[in-house]
Amino acid sequence: MEALGSAKPRASPFPAAAARSPLPPQVVVPASSSAPAPSRPLRSGPKGTIQALARNEMLSVVEREDCRSVNDVAASQGIRIRRHCRPTASMEEIEEEMGAPRNVLERIIWDKEIEVAQGLVSNPLREVTECAGKAPPTRDFYGALVAAYMRNGVPALIAEVKKASPSRGVLRENFDAVEIAQAYEKYGAACLSILTDEKYFQGSFENLQKVRKAGVKCPLLCKEFVIDEWQIYYARSVGADAILLIAAVLTDADITYFLRICKELGLTALVEVHDGLEMERVLRIDGVQLIGINNRSLATFIVDTSNTKRLLEKHGDAIREKGILVVGESGLFNPDDVAYVQKAGVSAVLVGESLVKQEDPGRAIAGLFGKELLR
Repeated sequence: MEALGSAKPRASPFPAAAARSPLPPQVVVPASSSAPAPSRPLRSGPKGTIQALARNEMLSVVEREDCRSVNDVAASQGIRIRRHCRPTASMEEIEEEMGAPRNVLERIIWDKEIEVAQGLVSNPLREVTECAGKAPPTRDFYGALVAAYMRNGVPALIAEVKKASPSRGVLRENFDAVEIAQAYEKYGAACLSILTDEKYFQGSFENLQKVRKAGVKCPLLCKEFVIDEWQIYYARSVGADAILLIAAVLTDADITYFLRICKELGLTALVEVHDGLEMERVLRIDGVQLIGINNRSLATFIVDTSNTKRLLEKHGDAIREKGILVVGESGLFNPDDVAYVQKAGVSAVLVGESLVKQEDPGRAIAGLFGKELLR
């Protein structure tokens, strides 16, 4: 498949230290980029890493051993989320064998394994790959963040179109994804994040597609729990410009492989970390351009914004050397919160709950930053 674009190495445009000027002395702003059989195995990582069989076929003894080895590799890298590799089994059968999920994130991933297998049946990988290859060129997610930071002198905003969450329930009853996205763009959001998980966040790929087709010009991040290449190709086929990769779920090999796909498609990858071990792992992987520091534990859902400060105090130099832009996530509700993470070294923020719960999510952006943002 012909690549739609390529991700080019970038010099770091942003400071990672608190004492530095809010605007960097030199900024490099990149130019905008332009039915298999039901027995097909799902893959997450390089060829040969078998995660699960598709519908209507149970795992063989060898494949079950492969799945155990995948979990062993993950555990050796500090990943505590287990994979069940049984997309045709019921959750009751899975829990009988493995016990209950250890936390909310593990439960989400277990459901996602089944969901992806079903998606592969209804939209086979070959067809989705072809659609992704025919999609219009991606919009420059990274470049939009750089430009917004330079324009406003505060972290660029990735505003999240989000109806619900497992911890907070429904955030907005009167939810119109397109209306919210348009309001965010009008009031200065640099990029948008669209939740696509349906079961736990009441999102959908359809929402992402609707926002793209509505004429919104902001680059779009597909906020999904990615475990398989199919999700990346599918996201691109419906209009995504960027994709989320969660280090707490994916092995180093998975992230490396998925970054390769993103480069092929012209997608930006936001690689999310929660702690020092995940940060160290991600910094050893070539090709990372954006690191999101999530202040919310996806295991306990407890929020601690000082997590950003601690991680950047320890890893800021390495991040700066690699030219990586840092995105602060979770626990940001007012100008003091934004200033805190900016002082720590963050150059963009991803915010959903504190905006979408307001009567006018677009106008709420000025309240978040303490001023109106320039577009």
